[in-house]
Amino acid sequence: MKANLQKFLIIIVCLGFSMNIFSQKAKPEQKQLSDRTYWVNLLYRISEPILSNMSKGELKKNMVMEYSPTWDGRNKNVAYMEAFGRLMAGVAPWLNLPDDDTPEGKQRKQIREWALSSYANAVNPDNPDYLLWDGSGQVLVDAAYIANSFIRASKALWEPLDPVTKERYIKEFKTLRKIRPAYNNWLLFRAMVEVFLASIGEEYDGYVLDVSIRKMDEWYLGDGWYSDGQEYSLDYYNGYVMHPMFVEIIEVMENKKIYSPVKFDLALRRMQRYNQLIERLISPEASFPAVGRSMTYRMGAFQALALSAWKYGLPSTMTDGQVRNELTCVMKRMFSADENFNKEGYLQLGFVGHQPQLADYYTNNGSLYITSLVFLPLGLPADHAFWTASAEEWTSQKAWSGKPFLKDYHESVKR
Repeated sequence: MKANLQKFLIIIVCLGFSMNIFSQKAKPEQKQLSDRTYWVNLLYRISEPILSNMSKGELKKNMVMEYSPTWDGRNKNVAYMEAFGRLMAGVAPWLNLPDDDTPEGKQRKQIREWALSSYANAVNPDNPDYLLWDGSGQVLVDAAYIANSFIRASKALWEPLDPVTKERYIKEFKTLRKIRPAYNNWLLFRAMVEVFLASIGEEYDGYVLDVSIRKMDEWYLGDGWYSDGQEYSLDYYNGYVMHPMFVEIIEVMENKKIYSPVKFDLALRRMQRYNQLIERLISPEASFPAVGRSMTYRMGAFQALALSAWKYGLPSTMTDGQVRNELTCVMKRMFSADENFNKEGYLQLGFVGHQPQLADYYTNNGSLYITSLVFLPLGLPADHAFWTASAEEWTSQKAWSGKPFLKDYHESVKR
């Protein structure tokens, strides 16, 4: 009976009622939290242990680490680069918003101040939190997320850095050219670093950009899906990496008048088709399939949908109220579970809760901060329709309750 009651309460919340019944520390005054406030508070909770410590050069000292039971023996210091880079790629758009005296504004200002200090410490060889920029191929991956954060919030995060820190980043990014990327989505990490250098007027490797775009185009399977290299695998890497980085790299290239063998409009249309399909994978109960490798990346699976909501607009088949409501409900269902965080406040290995057996051989709890990529819509102001529109049912809710819903169809976006 207790299980049935819990299921009933989950459905009530996911129909749009503003009841924060999933909170681990539920309090009466939390019941009327807006969706935006819930998102902000959750992002702050995820960010605070990383950035408050790193801003003081104490992340390596204080972060409680957890590594996969099948860890492959790589340098464990990659974990701090993963945590910082992935977190900042997700939090960056929010930090672009101007300061104000609201509770959210105060949280945002604090996170931005911590972030700017952390960026400086990350490339300062004399700081205890100087990140691992050498000796591991994994560094390329997470340096790309740092570069992506600068692209997403240049005025808030890159321009305020002092000249020495900027020069250090440029040097570190260029040093990464000696890393040979894997022949899959890793080509985009190499390209993201180069396109960031191009965006700030630095020398860039045009050949890397050209080859990365051409290979991803070759690996396009159709109907919104890319193969991760030559062999297709059913997982969420189209969301974690491929669509968002592909679109943003090409966007910068076109803005800088750099030739791209694939046009931005085509890349975006492919991502929007993917978004139509990934949205339909959210069940009426606000869950989504736990499939493929890296499932411990939690809500990073929805980065492409979040990116469109923030920057490019949602597909015409969706509404702001629909997407905000379903993402909020998935967040509440996922993060209301016990043991997503350890007692020190850091994320733990798992999909929903603490499930270390799910971690892949390359996964540590720093890797998990890729879940922050779902928070990109916080870059929209609070009065944007994404936040003010009435909550609406999403596709599978309508479908499984016998209500009219849009028929799906194959969309050819090869060219």
